[in-house]
Amino acid sequence: MSAPLDLGEVLSAGRRSFSFELFPPKTDEGERVLWQTVREIEALKPTFVSVTYGAGGSTQDRTVRLTGEIARDTTLTPVAHLTCVGASREEIRGVIGQYAAEGVRTVLALRGDPPTGLGSTWQAHPGGLEHAVELVELVRSLGSFSVGVAAFPEGHPESPDLDHDARVLALKQRAGADFAITQLFFRVEDYVRMVDLATAAGCTMPIIPGIMPVTNVAQIERFADLSGAVFPVALAERFHAVADDSEAVIELGVEVAAQMCQQLLDAGAPGLHFYTLNRSRSTIEVYEALGLGALTG
Repeated sequence: MSAPLDLGEVLSAGRRSFSFELFPPKTDEGERVLWQTVREIEALKPTFVSVTYGAGGSTQDRTVRLTGEIARDTTLTPVAHLTCVGASREEIRGVIGQYAAEGVRTVLALRGDPPTGLGSTWQAHPGGLEHAVELVELVRSLGSFSVGVAAFPEGHPESPDLDHDARVLALKQRAGADFAITQLFFRVEDYVRMVDLATAAGCTMPIIPGIMPVTNVAQIERFADLSGAVFPVALAERFHAVADDSEAVIELGVEVAAQMCQQLLDAGAPGLHFYTLNRSRSTIEVYEALGLGALTG
């Protein structure tokens, strides 16, 4: 295993990044599919892969184990998700220590969704942290980690307005964040507006757009609803027209994602982050359609 990559330094150097998000599977079969995907995307030499994190132990142990295995057994740079949900400050410190022991040197610091689900009131764990800014500060205080944070092209569900979001993103940077990754979205103009507002608020760190190629119409509409993203009517109509043909949905998903990605890169996006759902086909096809070897070669 080579020395851990300083991802914050790499991204701040201005080189475009190309990355994937994975999640810890709950079954042995799911883990087999995941590792097949890991090996397929490893061949693309992405800048990093991120691994999601469930609060309250739901996938926490698997996340720590999986990120450690990726760090040890592959050439990939893993980014471990970490949230404030359901844990005291000391428990969070313990998880950060586990990541460090596993050779994981980059953390995506997130407040996390309310334990009772989106739409309910956020309530911090007794003795825990209230905001992602505090989590960034805590991670920074515990060692030489690179730190990423979340950004919201259409606004955080609890935010009063987009200007407030921009100020919070700038606060995360001042607390020590090196880069941000956005929630999924479907309109390039939402990303451009968010970056402009963040820049005006003093945010200079790379803000990487998060993309999820559509592979299942009902699923993407559910994800959009859960995240508060708008699935544009005209786009939804295109997918519903082929919804009974799973292959056609995947092909259209690749076409739409590739067009969106090219528009984002043309607009100055510092890279692309793909939500893979642990399956690589669509993202690899987008990669090939865009000729993204130039991002990582």
